[in-house]
Amino acid sequence: EKAVNLKKDLAEMQEWMSQAEEEYLEKDFEYKSPEELENAVEEMKRAKEDVLQKEVRVKILKDNIKMLVTKVPSSGQDLATELNVVLENYQLLCNRIRGKCHTLEEVWSCWIELLHYLDLETAWLNNLEERVQMTGNLPDKLDAVNDALESLESVLRHPADNRTQIRELGQTLIDGGILDDIISEKLEAFNARYEELSHLAVSRQITLEQQLQAMRETDHMLQVLQESLGDLDRQLTSYLTDRIDAFQMPQEAQ
Repeated sequence: EKAVNLKKDLAEMQEWMSQAEEEYLEKDFEYKSPEELENAVEEMKRAKEDVLQKEVRVKILKDNIKMLVTKVPSSGQDLATELNVVLENYQLLCNRIRGKCHTLEEVWSCWIELLHYLDLETAWLNNLEERVQMTGNLPDKLDAVNDALESLESVLRHPADNRTQIRELGQTLIDGGILDDIISEKLEAFNARYEELSHLAVSRQITLEQQLQAMRETDHMLQVLQESLGDLDRQLTSYLTDRIDAFQMPQEAQ
């Protein structure tokens, strides 16, 4: 009777494993939304816990069959053979579910990381747009133009590492068919805005550089003229002080 019960337990265990494999490993999943992906991750976590909880039952079966084989070798030998098959299938099931759970967790982590980098770069684009707008109505002063140029250039020196991460993470998920429509839409919008603002910022940078150069040249000319007028003023003052008649001086002094 004990052998019959153990055989029944083995059959039930095998049937449960077949159902678990069909439910968790053989279904075709399509992750078209973050909610679907998150639900799949949680489901696989529950599946992993469910499978690992069966380890106690498997161990009890194994101990009981070993004991039966020791006491009644003739009755237990066939059960031992069936047990080996069940143990092998159980270990395989555990490994496969662990692997799929790990893969889905990595995919979810990849998605969260992509969102993180998109948030960082979007904040940078917002800052860049603000700096560009601030250069629109500048006072006609050298210091103001110079400060605006330096401020814009400091934002433009932003490293490209985050954009590289966005490109690689997005492509990895799209290649795997994970959230491909959503990610393609997000990347298209981000890249379009990045290109537009970058070109606008560089164009504004060139304009400011040219404006600054022209103002510096004008300031230099004014400085040279001021120095020349100062020299002339001092020379004429000395003539007046010495009471020299203008007609006694060269034509340019007159």
